Amino acid sequence: MKKIILMLSAAAVMFSCSKEKSCCTEKATENNAPAIEAAAPEAKDNQLSIEATDQMKFNKTTLKAKAGEPITLTLKHVGEQSKETMGHNFVLLKKGTDVDAFGQAATQAKDTDFIPQEMKDDVIAHTRILGGGEEDTIEIPALDKGEYDFICSFPGHYVMMHGKLIVE
Repeated sequence: MKKIILMLSAAAVMFSCSKEKSCCTEKATENNAPAIEAAAPEAKDNQLSIEATDQMKFNKTTLKAKAGEPITLTLKHVGEQSKETMGHNFVLLKKGTDVDAFGQAATQAKDTDFIPQEMKDDVIAHTRILGGGEEDTIEIPALDKGEYDFICSFPGHYVMMHGKLIVE
């Protein structure tokens, strides 16, 4: 287990040091993973849905919501692997949170669903850790206009599983 965490942490460092940013859309991989959407449709009554896969990807990298209204978000783990081997969650962070520091701290927070207690004040809302076939719905309080980072905080996942919630 320690070797896996070490390898995932090393991968996270390598990916976080890259200066290249993806422009628009990533195509599906050869194993038929769903494509990543760059543009998000408008939220209908602030009802949002996002999926996570066994390929360590969210199906959307951008979500949009209306300012000043609560948001209902559903995370669906559409993969098959267990939460112990390929768990996913959705963590919405406050503006200004250091995503890399949060992701690194999360690797040591297994007992709290990978939400580091020393950084819990940086979290607006989060789902529980899900295994394949599971889903969780959360209520996010009304937010001010702006961009908010979201990640999966399962060890090493935040490097590939991150995006923005745009509140307009």
